[in-house]
Amino acid sequence: MNQKNRSWGTHLFDGLNLAILLVVSAVMIIPFIYIILISFATEQEVLSKSFLIFPTKFSLEGYRYIFSTPILLRSLAVTIGVTVIGTLVNLLLTVLMAYPLARKDLYGRRPVMLMVIFTMLFNAGIVPTFLIVKELHLTNTYWALIIPSAISAFNMIIIKNFFQQLPDGLEESAKIDGCNDLGILFRIVIPLSLPALATFSLFYAVTHWNTFLSAILYINDSKKWPIQVLLRQIVILSEKGLSDMNEAPPPPSKIINMAVIVFSTVPILSIYPFLQKHFAKGVLLGSVKG
Repeated sequence: MNQKNRSWGTHLFDGLNLAILLVVSAVMIIPFIYIILISFATEQEVLSKSFLIFPTKFSLEGYRYIFSTPILLRSLAVTIGVTVIGTLVNLLLTVLMAYPLARKDLYGRRPVMLMVIFTMLFNAGIVPTFLIVKELHLTNTYWALIIPSAISAFNMIIIKNFFQQLPDGLEESAKIDGCNDLGILFRIVIPLSLPALATFSLFYAVTHWNTFLSAILYINDSKKWPIQVLLRQIVILSEKGLSDMNEAPPPPSKIINMAVIVFSTVPILSIYPFLQKHFAKGVLLGSVKG
């Protein structure tokens, strides 16, 4: 009897979980589908209807407008370059800091960890950070988008915890075989940590791809704008009914806004399927033990 009740309750619990997950998934997915559909709507439909869900005609006016600017591809190349180089810098510095701190025999390990945690609770703010970047002569350079966010303290702690969970016997065996500390790190620790590193690569890459405020603060040359800043400029021009890209009047700003959202989101979303198999595993493995 108890077994039947437990089985019935388990099925009910699973059903409720499934229903809740379906509702939450729909709440997150439907708005994005709506944005994609409106980005392909025609100007006539958008202007004639106050609320449009499914356009009856297919149009590329919004995408044709944002691709008409000659500096779009250059801004896209800037963003891809900053994302790739910035992510590599993030991973390299994070691993090089996390691995020594994962060693229990490291002298001064506790004070260093306290300083790392302090940076998570308190930060200097935008103005002091801007002044530091300016004094280092990084303004108007791509390094201004990479160096100030070279290491995330939270991500470093998670990776450090992941390193601590690796068996000590592996390191001892490598030392017996004549491997030094860098050899242990690059030949044993990093290959065993690929799920965690893949996960945090995605975190860092998304952060660099969405760089906006840093570019506004540090980049004055429009030729060096990342794609997010350029898309913002395109949206502003379209809302004012202006166009510095061609003589034709721009399509409604609503179409352009939707096309900009799709264009700025889809490239980084396309990376996720390649890292999805490492995603949950990588985060959980590093966050179990403190």
